Amino acid sequence: MEPTIDPAVIAAAREKLMKKGPAAQLGGAGTARRKQKKVHKPVSVDDKKLMAALKKIGCNPIPGIEEVNMFKTDGKVIHFSNPKVQAAIGANTYAVSGNGEEKQLQELLPGIINQMGMDNLAGLKKLAEQMAAQEGKADDDVPKWLR
Repeated sequence: MEPTIDPAVIAAAREKLMKKGPAAQLGGAGTARRKQKKVHKPVSVDDKKLMAALKKIGCNPIPGIEEVNMFKTDGKVIHFSNPKVQAAIGANTYAVSGNGEEKQLQELLPGIINQMGMDNLAGLKKLAEQMAAQEGKADDDVPKWLR
């Protein structure tokens, strides 16, 4: 026959064990091994491969460029402030890297006119005509004596 243990003794033992909680065993034999937390460095593998390819074709950095603007056919401009520009003139290759923002042509307007080509000037004329048409509509709302 098995000896019976009083349920009150079992409850007291369990309560005593629960008071110790998870801090009962922090280390030593029988505990799970804590894995080391690995800190991943931001490795830019693609950038390294790109730089190696540019170096192969002979790209050299061009210092002193403050901004780069690329004009799109829909009238928007990709604008780079303080970009890193590299060029291989023999291979007709130019690389522009940095944070590019897509902006409307109107946002960059007085300072960008000298960078525009003939095809972009036609777009600028269209823009000016649209703005003049909008102003003409706005003038209709203003009484003649106020003009």
